[in-house]
Amino acid sequence: MARVVCLLLLGLLGLAGRTAAQQPTLTYSIDLNHRSDDLFRVTLSVKGLTADNAVYQFAATAPGTYEVMDIGRFVRAFSAFDAQGKPVPVERASVNQWRLSDPPRVRSIRYSVAETWKPVPSDHPIYLMCGSSIESDRVLINSQAVIGYPTGLQADSVHLRLAYPAGWKIGTALKRTGKNEYVAESYDQLVDSPILLGRLSQARTAVTGVPVEIYAYSRSNRIKAAQLLGAMDDMLNAAGKFLGKLPVDAYTFLYLFDEQSAGAWEHSFSSEYVLKDGVFSDSVGRQVRDIAAHEFFHVVTPLNIHSEIIEHFNFVTPVPSQHLWLYEGTTEWAAHMMQLRAGIKSIDDYLTTIIKKMTIDRTTFDSAYSLRELSLTSYSDSGQKQYGNIYMRGALVAGLLDIRLLELSHGQRGLEDLILELTRKYGKHRAFPEATLVDTLVAMTYPEIGDFFNRYVWHAEPLPIKEYYGKLGIRLVADAEGRPENFEVDPNPLPDQRLLRDAWLGHKPKGAT
Repeated sequence: MARVVCLLLLGLLGLAGRTAAQQPTLTYSIDLNHRSDDLFRVTLSVKGLTADNAVYQFAATAPGTYEVMDIGRFVRAFSAFDAQGKPVPVERASVNQWRLSDPPRVRSIRYSVAETWKPVPSDHPIYLMCGSSIESDRVLINSQAVIGYPTGLQADSVHLRLAYPAGWKIGTALKRTGKNEYVAESYDQLVDSPILLGRLSQARTAVTGVPVEIYAYSRSNRIKAAQLLGAMDDMLNAAGKFLGKLPVDAYTFLYLFDEQSAGAWEHSFSSEYVLKDGVFSDSVGRQVRDIAAHEFFHVVTPLNIHSEIIEHFNFVTPVPSQHLWLYEGTTEWAAHMMQLRAGIKSIDDYLTTIIKKMTIDRTTFDSAYSLRELSLTSYSDSGQKQYGNIYMRGALVAGLLDIRLLELSHGQRGLEDLILELTRKYGKHRAFPEATLVDTLVAMTYPEIGDFFNRYVWHAEPLPIKEYYGKLGIRLVADAEGRPENFEVDPNPLPDQRLLRDAWLGHKPKGAT
């Protein structure tokens, strides 16, 4: 009997060994030494493909973009070859898919893919900070805009080799394994780690003991990484204080200052910015600080708090999450609130930001469009028209939720505390159920929070900003037509207002945890 068990174990181990040996290895090489035609030349070296890996997939979208990309539109000259260099027939199956006729024969796949910055597609243009660009003195790679993957291998490790000019620097959160060689645990992590190369300046610091790097490209060479660090330093430390300790081992900022300002894109261990080039000034520093504060806070959402839709991202078919209020609205609120509580921003500055967001919500977007509807239609043309309001109405709702939680807990526990509790409850490797998050939040807090979400997230009732800020002894002043003008802070609030305002500013009552 023991002999039979032993033989069975050896057989199983042998089968596991063969399976591991046959598992395809994906090694991508990108040649960046030839840039005059604005094409990325990509080679995938691979062996062990099976019929399950017969389709080579390019991304239809990417996490955090909330837009249709269809990267297959940019692909040129796609071909596959066997071990002797003979062509293996391929056919285009759809806008983003190429079918391999005989996957086991394939040893390399070669194609070129045009940058997404220019010319700008007339249909579904791609945000600059989410695309790719190739110039004489710098290159921007967001991997979903350059690299695809054989179906069935999205979760497999990826090796990346880059060939580029000797004098260039490279900024990325990817792990380096050798000279110009990097590795990602999966295609998802590859996409989650943008790459900026070229004539870059560099600066370093540490936040709660976590290394933070800044890389910057400036077309005019007038903006340097050290200047950006000087502008962000207080904010970074405020974020560390807000969170207690950064929930990452390292973090990388990538800045590209060029002809136009496009925005920023968050990632788990880095963030990337495309901003207008010029002379560095205090105004530029404040702009950089506020944008970076938002993107930096994404180390919490969605890295440590996310649903299964985010964890198992569908690059083939865009699938929206109804929780943009959390990923973007709460993050935008936190970006400003952590600066208020750290003393970087005054109450007047913070309240001025609230007025601006109220005005934009009212005049630029459809206030009858709920945050849930905005989330679920984010990939559609109609949803894209309303999408920007997640940073306005979404942040306003998060601010009201913070006040409501502080009120119900008598100043003991606000949205900041709830976020940290959610981080501990879920974390990087445990997704929350998409359909039941609000039920979880109600169970963690108060029954009244269910009513709050029903009215201001699932539906689009007028926001009770005047009422809620009044609880802090802060009066909203509006004109005759109800348009918000400014806030007035009562210097002598009532005792209950004083207690709540102090908690709102981060000074919890005695005995609070």
